[in-house]
Amino acid sequence: MGRHSLQGKTVSLVLGSGGARGLAHIGAIEELERAGAKIEALAGSSMGALVGGIYAAGKLPAYRDWVCGLEQSDVLSLVDWTFSGGGLIKGRKIINKLSELAGETDIEDLEIDFTAVAVDLDQGREVWLDRGPLFDAIRASIAIPGVFTPHRYRDRILVDGGILNPIPVAPTLRHMTDLTVVVDVNGPPDPAYDENGKKKNGKGNGNEEDRNGLMDKFRDFVDGLGSDRPPKPDQPGLFAVMLRSLDTMESVISRQHLAIFQPDLVVQVPKNIAMIHEFHRANEIIECGSRLARDVFAQPAPDQGIEHV
Repeated sequence: MGRHSLQGKTVSLVLGSGGARGLAHIGAIEELERAGAKIEALAGSSMGALVGGIYAAGKLPAYRDWVCGLEQSDVLSLVDWTFSGGGLIKGRKIINKLSELAGETDIEDLEIDFTAVAVDLDQGREVWLDRGPLFDAIRASIAIPGVFTPHRYRDRILVDGGILNPIPVAPTLRHMTDLTVVVDVNGPPDPAYDENGKKKNGKGNGNEEDRNGLMDKFRDFVDGLGSDRPPKPDQPGLFAVMLRSLDTMESVISRQHLAIFQPDLVVQVPKNIAMIHEFHRANEIIECGSRLARDVFAQPAPDQGIEHV
């Protein structure tokens, strides 16, 4: 077979979890549209559910414009701290802002079949949210344990879908489309970046002073909860351990799911290009998603011996 020809192809799109790295989903979606593909089914976990839900609502351009204009102070202004409820951030400010951008809507009314994946803490299993208010589904799916408070919805306590299913292919299998495309933002590390998402060439990313300011405030706050003294230089604090543990867990589960489901196309975004809170780097991360998606879509298509009818 020759190069991928996505013109006129129907696609089931799967968008993975990964915090700010999930902004790369925007670039991948835009490349799919430029290639002439039609997204008919979409499933996402965590940030994948957020970007996917807003796309399904037809408001991705507005969200893109807004997030690309964020400064560090804007990101901080969206953080509503709490000292109770099982997390550090309530998340209401973020959801309210997204509701302003996209409008209140129910999943059943979306033109694209959409599923957000969350985890039911009491039942210990994943939950597919494919009906009801869109932003209830998104809020549940982005509830990173220890960071966002769990979302109480329909008598359930729901947290981040990436805990059990960071790349939710299964919900899209209910639909017959030409291709299944996965965007995994927990891909193998890029040697050009260090573990903190900083380029090794010394140029840095964005406004380094602002970037370190946010990181320091958040890290110091979380580390202060676990100890009365700062961690040693060679010892990660509570915040670093939380983030690295989540990244490691989701990376391992993602690899397992890719091996099991074997989607047609996989766009892998290196897990070390940005940290989960670096939304002020939106332009850079979106462009990374675009570039990686273009590379994947230009590769020779594998002959899988499958005929789509």
